[in-house]
Amino acid sequence: MIVKNYNAKTFRKEKVKNKTALQEELGLEVNPKAMMLGVVSRLTDQKGFDLIAYVMDELLSSMDIQLVVLGTGESQYENMFHHFQNKYPDKISSYIGYSEERAHKIYASADAFLMPSLFEPCGLSQMMSMRYGTIPIVRETGGLKDTVDAYNEYEKTGTGFSFKNYNAHEMLFIIRYAENVFTNNKAAWQNLVRRAMDENFSWDASARQYETLYDKMSDN
Repeated sequence: MIVKNYNAKTFRKEKVKNKTALQEELGLEVNPKAMMLGVVSRLTDQKGFDLIAYVMDELLSSMDIQLVVLGTGESQYENMFHHFQNKYPDKISSYIGYSEERAHKIYASADAFLMPSLFEPCGLSQMMSMRYGTIPIVRETGGLKDTVDAYNEYEKTGTGFSFKNYNAHEMLFIIRYAENVFTNNKAAWQNLVRRAMDENFSWDASARQYETLYDKMSDN
């Protein structure tokens, strides 16, 4: 699979080509309408995999969703993904290990990126996913809360989806909500992608924010 480049203006036509190419490569059902959920992570409790394990059957059996996982970590989670890949071979693909090439393909192909961490002082994956126009679904903790602006359908704002409590069904609820927007409100989803891709987490942006803060303090 050759990853096709795209930007905030061209993602509507180009990103889906990456998705269908990855579906074919991984043996998933080739279906651009199914929401592809990406995970690139260490497979540990800290990253929220106990929540994912609790609702895996419900997630895969009741939603038009595909799950593409890359990571290594605790054996219980490695074994869990092997089990569910055997049970739902057309809906989940897991790679136990690390591959920079495959990580790049997941970021460039998935529609959303799941990161339900128990705690996350900073977090880079959610920022990387936004640069790729892959909408983060996160728990509101630490750097995830600081960097992902929760979608508001009434104000038409936000760069991702989030949930507050460390609870598996609260996570599942917000995944269902994201899938509903993806499926039934394409304009809202495309605007989410544009806002996410326009986010600027560079040090230049941080320096400007500090400069503004210092100016306010000196005025007082």
